[in-house]
Amino acid sequence: MERWVGRVALVTGASSGIGAEMTRTLVKRGMKVVGCDRTIEGIEAIAEELKDEKGSVLPIQCDLRDTEQIAAMFKKIRQTDDFGGVDVCVNNAGVAYPAPLAEGDEEKWRAMLELNVLGLSVVTREAIKSMKARNVDDGHIIHMNSMSGHRVTPMADTHFYSATKYAVTALTEGLRQELRAMKSNIRVTSISPGLVETAFFEVLFDGDQKKIESLYKRVTPLQPSDVADALLYALSAPARVQVHDILIRPTDQPL
Repeated sequence: MERWVGRVALVTGASSGIGAEMTRTLVKRGMKVVGCDRTIEGIEAIAEELKDEKGSVLPIQCDLRDTEQIAAMFKKIRQTDDFGGVDVCVNNAGVAYPAPLAEGDEEKWRAMLELNVLGLSVVTREAIKSMKARNVDDGHIIHMNSMSGHRVTPMADTHFYSATKYAVTALTEGLRQELRAMKSNIRVTSISPGLVETAFFEVLFDGDQKKIESLYKRVTPLQPSDVADALLYALSAPARVQVHDILIRPTDQPL
C-alpha cells in the first residue's frame, strides 16, 4: 500500500458499516479519504476519531441519486487544498428495499436503480474524468457488488436488488473493456460479499429485529473488516494483476 500513501480515495456510503470500515482502513494506511453520504454526521465522527492517523478524512454530504450533487462533490474535491482529485474510487453506497417483482413498489425499484446502478455509474464516470485530467494512469475503481450479483436466492424481497447487482457485474466487465481499449492502466475491481453484519438488513427487513437475529443465528456473518481486507488486497496487487472480482461469503452460508 506504500504507493497510495498521500493519495486520495473517495468512499461513498462512508458513514457506517462497510464504508466506515474502509475509510478507517485507508486513512490508517496514509490515504486522504473523501467520505460521502446522504448524512454527514457519521463521517464527521469518523474524521474526529482518525485525526491522529497517517491520513485524513474530508466529509462531504452528497445524495448520489442527484447528479448535480455528485458534480458539486467533485468540484469541492478539486478545490480542496491537498486533495485536487480522486485516485481511488470506492463505490460502496447501495440499498436493498423489500420489493418483490410480482407485487413490488415501483418507487422502491426506482430508488434502488438510482443509487445502486445510476449513482455508481455517474460517480465512476466523474472519477475517471478526474484521473484523466491529472494524468493519473494507475488509478483504481472499486465497485461494491454482492453475491446477489452472481446468483438469485429464493427470497422474493431481494430479487429486484439482485437485478441491480447483476448490473454492477456487467458494469465492471464493461468498464474493464473500455479502459483497456483506451490503453489506460486504470484498473477496476468488483468486491462481492455475502452476508455481512451491518445495518443493511435493518432496511431490507423493515427493522424486524427478530428476523435479523434469526438470520445471524443461522449464518455467522462476515464483519465489515473482512470486506475492508479484500479492498486492501485489490489495491495492493501489482500493476500486472487485474483483480476482477472477489467473492467472499461466510463459511456456513449455503448460497
